[in-house]
Amino acid sequence: MPSSLSKNTPARHRFSRSALSRCMMGALLVIIAAGCSNNAADATSNTSVVGGAETNVSQVSSAKKVSAATVAADSDPAVVEALQANLKASGIEETIVSAVPTEMDGMYWVTAEGLPSFFTDKSGKHIIQGQIIAVGDGAPVDISASLVANTAKEALSAVDKKEMIIYPAKGETKSVIYAFTDADCGYCRKLHEEMADINARGIEVRYLAWPRSQESVPKMEAIWCSQDRRAAMDQAKMGANIQAPSCANPVQEHMALGARLGVRGTPAVFTEAGQQIGGYLPAAELAQAAGAN
Repeated sequence: MPSSLSKNTPARHRFSRSALSRCMMGALLVIIAAGCSNNAADATSNTSVVGGAETNVSQVSSAKKVSAATVAADSDPAVVEALQANLKASGIEETIVSAVPTEMDGMYWVTAEGLPSFFTDKSGKHIIQGQIIAVGDGAPVDISASLVANTAKEALSAVDKKEMIIYPAKGETKSVIYAFTDADCGYCRKLHEEMADINARGIEVRYLAWPRSQESVPKMEAIWCSQDRRAAMDQAKMGANIQAPSCANPVQEHMALGARLGVRGTPAVFTEAGQQIGGYLPAAELAQAAGAN
């Protein structure tokens, strides 16, 4: 096992969420995708825009797109402080990382530790979930789309490759995807069955651990603690009961990262650019969604 893996010291276990995180997870409105849910709804797909219109992220001008570096620079400390104080007054201990102004006056995009990102007002008195759609200037535009993607892009690129189980592309690497996976999820197994086809299409798959229940945690940790992780993953996807000596592993960190990115079901697939492209997709559709065609 690589020595670079840090020991698991998560601030908050995913299966004992705070009142706020439970509320937020329960309130997310999503369209059911091809995936295995660990709660009442599956969040492995992107919600659609008002009236079924397609979200047109490309129409957001470059001036309105916020890079990860700008996110930190543009964070309003007064809003962060106000939101933190209001949460504390309600008996909620959460760490707010940033509050970035959006193109909607008085609306801020909030990043917090261990929570999906959300909107708040300037007073930090309200937590707002879901999409905000800009209309009146061409096709409807989800103003949070680029913010969500940038958050995911930076968080996923920061994960050490040694902490993931990677299935490299065959030949030229045309695209990279990250997939939060669970060994016991039927749709995760279906995706894994197509791994050879996916890799042959020039797609590198980087697995992160997302056990959907407390009972699945030991199996996922055993996979990551195996001497040959890919072989262990292959066997687990076929139903084998994987056993391995306990070790320092990144499973809890992956779970915390998934919670921060709003993952609620598996497989949860992200592109290298941070866009969540859904749950299970057949290899040909996955290649199209990941830009590997």
